[in-house]
Amino acid sequence: MNTPVAAAIAGPIYVAGHRGLVGAAIVAALASQGRDVVTRTHAQLDLTNQAAVRDFFQTTRPAAVILAAAKVGGIHANSTYPADFIRDNLLIQTNVIDAAHKAGVAKLVFLGSSCIYPKFAPQPMQEKDLLTGPLEETNQWYAIAKIAGIKMCQAYRRQYGFSAISLMPTNLYGPGDNFTPLNSHVIPGLMRRFHEARLNGDAAVTVWGTGQALREFLHVADMARASLTCLDRYDDEEIINIGSGEEITIADLAALMAKITGFTGEIIFDPTKPDGTPRKALDVSRLKALGWSPAFSLEDGLDQTYRWFLEHSDSARLA
Repeated sequence: MNTPVAAAIAGPIYVAGHRGLVGAAIVAALASQGRDVVTRTHAQLDLTNQAAVRDFFQTTRPAAVILAAAKVGGIHANSTYPADFIRDNLLIQTNVIDAAHKAGVAKLVFLGSSCIYPKFAPQPMQEKDLLTGPLEETNQWYAIAKIAGIKMCQAYRRQYGFSAISLMPTNLYGPGDNFTPLNSHVIPGLMRRFHEARLNGDAAVTVWGTGQALREFLHVADMARASLTCLDRYDDEEIINIGSGEEITIADLAALMAKITGFTGEIIFDPTKPDGTPRKALDVSRLKALGWSPAFSLEDGLDQTYRWFLEHSDSARLA
């Protein structure tokens, strides 16, 4: 299959969600290229407010949009707040995609998630596997919202010729992540727990699940570079996977986390807690065909993230 080539984007680029993990990395990557970046805080622009979003786009008229804003969280947050996850994400993406089109934005990049794929999809998951089976129950609300965003981008492309592309990243981590105990994803959650266990002199750390689930992780700086690669070099309605192409078991991840944080106690797995999807590997051949490859190994990326964590341990997102 030939990869459609995008036209170069000239002009200001609006990054929605610039204070989040991915959005901040994308802003930094754009700035490093000397590109004009537009941002708004939540206080300045509530993306769930349709009228406010339409007014912003009509007034600002950016050349392109990277939609990184979303309500995100781990298994606990998704299970506890399912209505919030589906409602807020549907509102944000619907308002931004529609307003961007109506304002004549040249291109929109929608960031989804690998959780859109079926729970038992063939591995590694290819873009064609979307909607071929049931979703993982623990994050289905978020996944359904993201699938709706994908389909909205495709529909606006077909009906209006709107240049909207959808990227499906794997599990992301890096500086600026959310380390709060109840809402963090697996890497920041484990990093904080192993760090605190070392400080407290704990004999053991308990990890949810059997430890046998396989996960793929990508440093957020690599995600940002991939996003800009697709912004400049890709233009098609078919989704495109963003990942490292490498997997690790949760047990091996926990052992690596213990090494990086200096924890020398026992690691215990609790099989009464959910593993989530058994395996989530992405086929990233289409992305690599665009000339992209990750710069960070997992160990190097975790080490850099832990050093950032130590330097920012008093910030609100670590509370």
